[in-house]
Amino acid sequence: MRTDESEAAQESLRGVPRSGEPGLRSYQQLERFQVPPGFRGRSAVYVQLWWLVQSTLFALSPQAMFGWRAWLLRRFGAKIGRGAFIRPSVKVTYPWKLTVGDHCHIGDDVQLYTLGEIEIGNCVVISQRSYICTGSHDYASPAFGLFAKRIVIEAEAWLALDVFVAPGVTIGRGAVVGARSSVFHDVPPGTVSVGTPARVVGQRIMRAAD
Repeated sequence: MRTDESEAAQESLRGVPRSGEPGLRSYQQLERFQVPPGFRGRSAVYVQLWWLVQSTLFALSPQAMFGWRAWLLRRFGAKIGRGAFIRPSVKVTYPWKLTVGDHCHIGDDVQLYTLGEIEIGNCVVISQRSYICTGSHDYASPAFGLFAKRIVIEAEAWLALDVFVAPGVTIGRGAVVGARSSVFHDVPPGTVSVGTPARVVGQRIMRAAD
């Protein structure tokens, strides 16, 4: 068997379609992919400038310089409340689509993937390595179309370590999402949710003030 025939047979066994072959269904034609006009909300040059600032002035700043990082985010259009603690390893894709309330804590290596708007209320905690993901792709579109949906995290909620939040989700006021959970639907206020997909397992019952 010739080399090209051998490669074709191996790809067929793996279920990989070869371009130009009849009878094979096409799923993703990435040569047709395009970012929708105006999707970023700023010019490509402005986006690159922010990413340069983020990788240097923001990421290399000492941990205690919370005010400096808040100032940088505000300069690029973010709305950042008083007393917000944002760690230097936090990543913000487009800060002009970010709102953070007063006295929030956003932990190490949190990804705020602001293809769409992220709104974070007062006194919210987002723990280490959590991924707040407003954007995804239309898997039924041959062009792998890009879309974004707003995420809202209401006041006094806590997302524990390594939580994933999907596009369009609202986390209710005071809700708790347990470590390494994945949230694909709205979380009711004052509840405790865990798992993948996250499910409500109880209510957040508070003690008297310490």
